[in-house]
Amino acid sequence: MKIYDISQVIKVGIPVWPGDSAFNFESTWSLDMECPVNVGKLSLSTHTGSHADAPLHYGDGGDDIATVSLIPYIGKAYVVDARGCGALVEPHHIEAQLPERVERVLVRTFQEYPHDIWPDGFSAFHFETIHMLAKKGCLLVGIDTPSVDPESSKDLPSHNAIKAHKMAILEGLVLDSIDFGAYELIALPLKIAQGDASPVRAILREWQGD
Repeated sequence: MKIYDISQVIKVGIPVWPGDSAFNFESTWSLDMECPVNVGKLSLSTHTGSHADAPLHYGDGGDDIATVSLIPYIGKAYVVDARGCGALVEPHHIEAQLPERVERVLVRTFQEYPHDIWPDGFSAFHFETIHMLAKKGCLLVGIDTPSVDPESSKDLPSHNAIKAHKMAILEGLVLDSIDFGAYELIALPLKIAQGDASPVRAILREWQGD
C-alpha cells in the first residue's frame, strides 16, 4: 500500500510564525572511540512544521496535547482543493467536493508549498466553513497553511468555532503531490504534558474501504 508523506521536513531554517522560536539541532554525543552512539538535542516551538493544535492553545482550561483523544487523527479523510480561494476558504469553495457525511477534511490552498519562506497573506478558514463541516460530522480539519485563522486575526473565529464543535486541528500540511479524494489519514501528535501543540508525522494511505 502506497504511503504519501504530507509532513514538512523539520530542519534548521524552517520558517516559523514571526517571533516564535526557531528550530535548532545540535549534536551532544558523537560516535568515536569513547562513545558508541550519536545523540542530538532539539530546540523548537510546539508549532514547528506540520503540527496539531491542542485546545489549550486557544482556550484557557483546554486539554493539552497529551490528553486529547487520538480518534480524530486516524481514519478516513478527504483531501479537497481550495487553490485560488483568496484570503478565506469559504463553504462554497469545498462543499461540493465532499460527501454528505465526513469525519476528516484536509484542504489544499497552495499551488506549491513554500518550504523556505514564510507565506505572508496565507489562506485560512472562514468560520462558516467550520460550521458547515461540523454539520457533516467532521472531527478534524487540516490545512496546508500555518493557521486555520488569518495571520493578523486577534479574535480567532475559526479556532473558536473548532473549539465549540470539539474538532481537532492539523496545520502546515504539504499536499502538493496528493490527488483530491478519499484517503486514510494517520497523524498522531506527541504525548507532551502541558503541550499546546505538537509536531506530527502526517501520512496518507490509499483508502481501502467504501
